Parts: sequence; C-alpha cells; structure tokens
Amino acid sequence: MSKFNTEMLHVNFGMGTSETKPIIPRKYTLTHSDTTGELFLTIAAKYDYAKITDMRDEVLAEWIMFNNEYQLMVNVMVDKEKNPIISAKRNNIFIKELPLALQAIIYGDREFFRENPFLYKAPIYVKFNSVYPMFNRLELWGTPSDYKL
Repeated sequence: MSKFNTEMLHVNFGMGTSETKPIIPRKYTLTHSDTTGELFLTIAAKYDYAKITDMRDEVLAEWIMFNNEYQLMVNVMVDKEKNPIISAKRNNIFIKELPLALQAIIYGDREFFRENPFLYKAPIYVKFNSVYPMFNRLELWGTPSDYKL
C-alpha cells in the first residue's frame, strides 16, 4: 500500500453538501493523478461523473441505510470487458490501494466525522464489480475508525 500524504489530497464539496451534512445523500468520488500522485475527492449529493475516466480506476462511495444501520458502501470497477489477466491485475491494485483510498475519504471528510462520531463505527462494504465471478464480490472492510489518521 502507498502511504497517504494529506498534502496531496484536494477536497471539493458539491451542491447540497456541506462539511458536516447531510449523511444521506452523501457520495464520494475519489480520483487520482498517476503523474503527480495527487488525490482528488469530491463530496456531494451525486457522484462527480465529470471526473470519471475511461480507465475506471476511481473509488466511488456513499452512505446508505440498510437494516436500520448506516453503512459506507464503496464501489470499484475491476473490469468492464473480458480479459482475465487485466482483471486479475486491476483486482490486485484495488486491494493494495484501497486502504489509502479509504484513509483519503475519512480524512477528507473529517469535519463530517467530528459532527457524526457514531459513523466511525459504521461498517464499510466494498463491492468489487467484475464480469468474472472470482472478482465480483462484496467484502466487509472494517469501519471508518480503522482508517482514521
């Protein structure tokens, strides 16, 4: 895993979202620059589709309510076409880099967590989206407190 550098994170709040509310809808679009290593986090009521590229290496997350419990649902696109070698490589990259991505989201929205500290205990689920059953899965990745700096 790469080390998270807070100085490389740029946060933008979109329409209908402030630093502390609402909980729902609250969506995160995390992208990065391969050249500079900078991370770009948009926090808004909708995903920042303008930042999503054909590479599909962004991390999308949102707060949901399921079984009367807040959960942070994260989505990554392992593949969108059939190439098992590329899918396996992308799967491994997501597994390696997801802790950093989760740290960036939690740190980037730290005022929100200060206002809603109970959300530090909410489960984080990651949906790996793939055309291959071995890579297409839903996993529990701990809680935001696991990724707090």
